[in-house]
Amino acid sequence: MENLWNQFSFGLFFWQALLFIGLLLLLRKFAWKPILGAVNEREEKISESLDLAEKTKKEMEALQTQNENLLKEARAERDSMIKDAKETASKMVEDAKGKAKDEAEKVMVSARESINSEKAAAISELKTQVAAFSIEIAEKLVRGELSAADKQKALADKLAEDINMN
Repeated sequence: MENLWNQFSFGLFFWQALLFIGLLLLLRKFAWKPILGAVNEREEKISESLDLAEKTKKEMEALQTQNENLLKEARAERDSMIKDAKETASKMVEDAKGKAKDEAEKVMVSARESINSEKAAAISELKTQVAAFSIEIAEKLVRGELSAADKQKALADKLAEDINMN
């Protein structure tokens, strides 16, 4: 070590220091600015990329919120359509039931009227037959009663008395 200190030269040190300072000045003038410019440019690009990423993230969140709202609206519309369809189907069923009931009532009324008219015709026919039988029976009885001459005379007298009394 003593050897190194013994070899120290102030002139060499001065020139080396002067060259070092000159090199620093040259580097500062020609290399430092481009290096700093590149670093600053890189920093700006990174900052812009971060801003763009943040902006994209916000847009994605907005789109996601919008999609969720659209899904909610679509679900609500679907539920509304299903409800309307069920109400329409129910109304159609009720209308069909009402029409069927009305038609059944018309058929019942028509059947009752038909039965009543058939019943009236049957009763009329029965009355006609009963009257015919009654006349036939009365005729046979009167013939049997009036077969004898004395019975005919008694009947004629009785009828004459009835006419006189009136």
